[in-house]
Amino acid sequence: MSTLVMIDDDEVFRELMSRRLEREGFRVLAFASVEAADAFEGEPVNVVLLDLMLGAESSLGAIEHLNRRFQPAQLVVLTGYASIATTVEAMKRGATNYLAKPVALSQLLSVLKDEARTASPSSESARRVTPAELEWEHIQRVLLEHDGNISLTARALGMHRRTLQRKLKKHSPF
Repeated sequence: MSTLVMIDDDEVFRELMSRRLEREGFRVLAFASVEAADAFEGEPVNVVLLDLMLGAESSLGAIEHLNRRFQPAQLVVLTGYASIATTVEAMKRGATNYLAKPVALSQLLSVLKDEARTASPSSESARRVTPAELEWEHIQRVLLEHDGNISLTARALGMHRRTLQRKLKKHSPF
């Protein structure tokens, strides 16, 4: 039985996904924060599922620590705010995969069972990118370059800070 550590601050999602993964044969240890997961002492962990946004904070900085702490075969980042910039950054820091919420259980299981790497590309992944998606990606990249500082990002993008905040309040166009 594989042991899976799930770190997500959404209690409903955490409980629902835990039950589903347990039915699939995983031993799930669910935590609301990286600090709570850090306190876990027990058998080796095979997989870490990490929510990108824990409260108002990004968990990108915790990826390297979690890889050192648990040494999992896989560290999968889950997020409701997917962007190319955060995907690249998560992978650079040691994530093995990055999935956008809501994630289908079948898709998650495919990744966890390592079938996703051998699957052929779907027609969805080969679709054209819309202008709204390109803008979102550019904003996310510039925001990441400025460590999340809205004022500096707005200045770099040549737009008013309130305009940028409105665009960020809208969820990803994906």
